[in-house]
Amino acid sequence: MKTDDLIGLLAQDAEPVASYAIEQRFAVAVLAGLGGGLVLMLLLFGMRPGVVQDMALPMFWGKLGFAGLLAAGGLAVLRRLARPGMGLGHSLALLALPPLVLWGLAAVALGQAGPGERLPLVLGSTWRSCAFNIAALSLPALAASLWALRGAAPTRLAWAGAGAGLLAGALGALAYALHCPEMAAPFLAVWYLAGMALPTLAGAWLGPRVLRW
Repeated sequence: MKTDDLIGLLAQDAEPVASYAIEQRFAVAVLAGLGGGLVLMLLLFGMRPGVVQDMALPMFWGKLGFAGLLAAGGLAVLRRLARPGMGLGHSLALLALPPLVLWGLAAVALGQAGPGERLPLVLGSTWRSCAFNIAALSLPALAASLWALRGAAPTRLAWAGAGAGLLAGALGALAYALHCPEMAAPFLAVWYLAGMALPTLAGAWLGPRVLRW
């Protein structure tokens, strides 16, 4: 077969890809991942009994806002990693802002606390399990994010996998926040980010293995 004939055969039924096809896949992945994380949270841990009363506390919304904004930053980075040759642009700044703000709040809280109060602010009452619980609740979102990337064309596979893991970790933290009793900024600045780091590392390992094309 001649080269021109082969090209014509391959392109015979080619149709343009929808402009926002990748964004649509990621929207499905976010909804499925967050929904799956919430279901797992209810099955494994249950909604915290005092969550309605907690809604009167600014840090309750701060905790949700932190996880939600980090998820938005992770999504902004991931949609760029899903396209070959696209730089990250200002999406890294969007990703870095929520941790920087939280670390600033944590530093202020620790600075205002007495020496004997600082370690309890960091450890809270659930430090042994918090990071692992967030990682567990991130599993549906990690699977959904990797599925979304499989329909794209990432070339930096480890970085794309890490981005999927970070997005999943943020969505897992968002679900876990409805069970978690912790409100102190120093606790959130350490253990919530540790919980998000676990699926990020898992995604970086999985990326080259499941995203090859």
